[in-house]
Formats: sequence, structure tokens, C-alpha cells
Amino acid sequence: MQDILVLYYSHRGSVRTLAERIARGIESVPGMQARLRTVPRVSTVCEATAPCVPTQGAPYVEAADLAECAGLALGSPVRFGNMAAAMKYFLDGTIAEWHNGTLAGKPACVFTASASPHGGNEATLLSMMLPLLHHGMLLMGLPFTEPELTTTAGGGTPYGASHVSGGNGDPLLGEAESRLAFVQGRRLALIAQKLERT
Repeated sequence: MQDILVLYYSHRGSVRTLAERIARGIESVPGMQARLRTVPRVSTVCEATAPCVPTQGAPYVEAADLAECAGLALGSPVRFGNMAAAMKYFLDGTIAEWHNGTLAGKPACVFTASASPHGGNEATLLSMMLPLLHHGMLLMGLPFTEPELTTTAGGGTPYGASHVSGGNGDPLLGEAESRLAFVQGRRLALIAQKLERT
């Protein structure tokens, strides 16, 4: 079995829901499994620390998760058109992995969620791609051969799966959002398999 790392930060549950749907897409490919991981919150209080093990949800990511994965799906909520500080803080700490080429040549995709359709989804997806490019990863998006990209009234972009939660932060995915997240996970797993064979 090959592992695809589904690494996310979720504040109100929408990104976690997307991550779980992407994981189902990954696991629809025989021989592939998803490894769900998260990152701790960032505190403005210097002395504050996060527990070693989250009280709920996925475990915190470790360096071994990056080394052992055959691919990466990276997710964060929108924060003013950028990834959340917790995800940026984690990525800023991957200098050793960058120096060693741990992620170089592995496929990757990104996903996000915002409260509104114009909340910065595409800018956030692009912001998450930048460190992955520096790591030498092979980025993939969603092609317009997926009909939901042209019909969805919610989330979904060619840069990656997304969800529009509305002002109340509803984590329930729309039908098109759910399908696009599943397809993105499946595509990532299939590409990782093809790369492994070469």
C-alpha cells in the first residue's frame, strides 16, 4: 500500500470535511491509502503550547509523514486570500525536507474553504502551491473535463477543490463540491501510482 498524505488545517470543519472526501477518492484506487494529518493552531502567546496529541480529529503531522508519502493533498481555510497561519507556520518549518529533497518529484494538490464565493478561494489555493513548487513537487489541478467545474454554484476551481460554507460556516459539502473533492483525491492517487511505476 502507498500512502498519500492529506494534510490540512481546519478551524470550523469545512476543510476537514473536504480532506475526508479527498481521502475517500484516494482510497477508491486499489493499493492506495490516505494518511490524514493536521497541524496545531498558532498562538499569539509565546508561552502557549499545543497538546502532543489532538483531542479530536487527525493526529499532528510529523516529518516521517512527509518522507513516507507518495503524494500530498494540502488544505487550509481562506485567510484574507492566503493560507491560515497554522499551515504557513508548519510549511516554514520544512527547511530540512526542502534541503534534502524529501518531497521533490512527488505529486501534490491543494484544497480550501471560505465563507463566500468571492472570499479568496483561488488566491488561497495559489498561495499553498508556492511552497510546494519550492519543494519540487508536481502540482495538479482539476481539469475542465469535470463538468461540475462549469456548473457549480458553490466551490470548485481548476486550481483545486473548494467549499463555500456561507456565513454560518456550514461544513456540509454541496453535491458538486463533494464530487470534485473525491475526483481530486482519485486523480492524485492515480498520478502517484503512475509516477511510482516509472
